[in-house]
Amino acid sequence: MSNFTDYILPFIVAMIVGFGAIKGLNVFDVFLDGAKSGFKTVLGITPALIGLIVAVNMLKSSGGLDVISNIFEPVCSFLKIPKEITPLAILSPISGSGTISMFETILKEYGPDSFVGRCASIIMGSTETTFYAITLYYGSCNIKNTRHTLPSAICADLVSFVFSSFAVKLFIL
Repeated sequence: MSNFTDYILPFIVAMIVGFGAIKGLNVFDVFLDGAKSGFKTVLGITPALIGLIVAVNMLKSSGGLDVISNIFEPVCSFLKIPKEITPLAILSPISGSGTISMFETILKEYGPDSFVGRCASIIMGSTETTFYAITLYYGSCNIKNTRHTLPSAICADLVSFVFSSFAVKLFIL
């Protein structure tokens, strides 16, 4: 038995094509122009995305992530943040896929209902892959100067990291 949601996407496509036809547009030509523009955008942002992927893999493979985690361990200990989530917090603004694999490892090792698992879940739900988003969105619009975007986004990620353990202690445990 089919569901109503199975028809939403075909309905939207039919509405777009129908609207274009009513307006007297050659829908296929407009589609090709859009696809051409999208392809140019992809080519424009590809070098930055490749650089970001290489940097994340180098950071993880070289042990640099562990070194950075160890540097922040005294601060995390003072703030009573589990040291197990430090690599997750460091990687979350940089890489979505790296963060997800690290998150899965945390949940397998400590369990989703553990203090560490819950803190990691809050971080996953309240942070953004900041560098990826800036690279993708600003790169697609050809914006070179991000101004206050990066400091503001990193500040928001930091607040999420610091308050994740506080929120678990206050509201969940």
